[in-house]
Amino acid sequence: MTSSLHRPGGLSRRSLLGLGAAGAGALGLVACGGPEVGGEGGGGGGSEELDLDFEGIEPATTIDFWTSHPGGSQEVEKELLGTFAEETGIEVNLVTAGSNYEEIAQKFQTAQAANSGLPAVVVLSDVWWFRYFVNGNIIPIDTLVDQLGIDLSDYRDSLVADYQYDDKQWALPYGRSTPLFYYNKDHFAAAGLPDKAPETWAEFEEWAPKLTEAETPYMYPDLAGYAGWTLQNLLWGQGAAWSDEWTVTCNSPEAVEVMQWVQDSVFSGGWAQVASSDSADAFAAGVCSATIASTGSLVGVLESASFDVGVGFLPGGSADGPVCPTGGAGLGIPAAITKEEQLAGAMLLEFMGRPESTVAFSAATGYMPVRKSADLSELTAKTPEIQTAVDQLEVTRPQDFARVFLPGADQEMAKAIASIATAEGDVQEAMDGLKETLEGIYTKEIEPKLP
Repeated sequence: MTSSLHRPGGLSRRSLLGLGAAGAGALGLVACGGPEVGGEGGGGGGSEELDLDFEGIEPATTIDFWTSHPGGSQEVEKELLGTFAEETGIEVNLVTAGSNYEEIAQKFQTAQAANSGLPAVVVLSDVWWFRYFVNGNIIPIDTLVDQLGIDLSDYRDSLVADYQYDDKQWALPYGRSTPLFYYNKDHFAAAGLPDKAPETWAEFEEWAPKLTEAETPYMYPDLAGYAGWTLQNLLWGQGAAWSDEWTVTCNSPEAVEVMQWVQDSVFSGGWAQVASSDSADAFAAGVCSATIASTGSLVGVLESASFDVGVGFLPGGSADGPVCPTGGAGLGIPAAITKEEQLAGAMLLEFMGRPESTVAFSAATGYMPVRKSADLSELTAKTPEIQTAVDQLEVTRPQDFARVFLPGADQEMAKAIASIATAEGDVQEAMDGLKETLEGIYTKEIEPKLP
């Protein structure tokens, strides 16, 4: 098995709105981590049973907002909610519902089961909102978008489309990100390398032996949080993917070759390691010369690093087409709350998505402004690196269905990659096992509930 990433071919760009037309496919495991799809919630979003006419409804005067403060955003969230209360008279209780998206999901699932204590607005990550759709836990917000005059066309296209299914809008973008290639400019200069991100992974493989200033030239992001997300970049660059719509393709020859290259970069090549925690922290501490991390880590890295930080687009491969996925979280509205609370929640969605609000959020975190009309001049004057993230949006592509729509898939992907990149296990065996597991998730938990 060769360890060089040079394989032609590629996958076409796919529309999320086409998901409903996908066949039963070859997918199917039974998930592991996090709440399952299923139970009392019903399927297909449950919108047929919901009364979504909000004419004549008065908004609730007090609501809860559940968040994990993505990107260390607690203070800016407090400021924004204070302004919202002054403008609308609606008091918002800012609830720390978890330290990450998974903890919020667990809390939200518990509240659903108890049918009490639900918020009016909840932060939903890219890998959690779809299960709430199939369970009927969130409402489509189209009528509220119309009533409040929210201009969806002014949201960045790829970000707002991430929450569309069955011709409906199920959430709005909030803390949205792409992965960025972070590099230590001082280390690159000492190695005689250009001050830029590599164009391809093959190019970085040539650069890596020259990077001797740190413990390791490259740090793969920690597997539990980022394997499924960031490794799409490597897979897509070689014409592979976790799945082709609902058909799992993670054990294709192209995908196996990619994962063999990952293993070789750690073991036989010795120029890469796998982070045991957030790779952005390891990078900022100077442990590695380069890594991939979320744009949401940008402000924190710039503040804590003692060296000049460079950022660039994700490296490509030999296949044509985008190699960068979108990611992050949106804001949704629960189904099992009063219409008064839902209307107030939608008003909060409208406010948090205003151009000036999203710029303030971006300035505090590094997440991308989600509106096209947002004035980025002050933001990029202070943090010019954010412009790189905004520019990279033009070359993103929707994430693989297997990664974002299958409950627990992230954890299963992490297990498979751990066996490859930390235990030097057999690559084909790991990817075959992952395929079987992902197909089981689809067959048991998703296929019966698709519209």
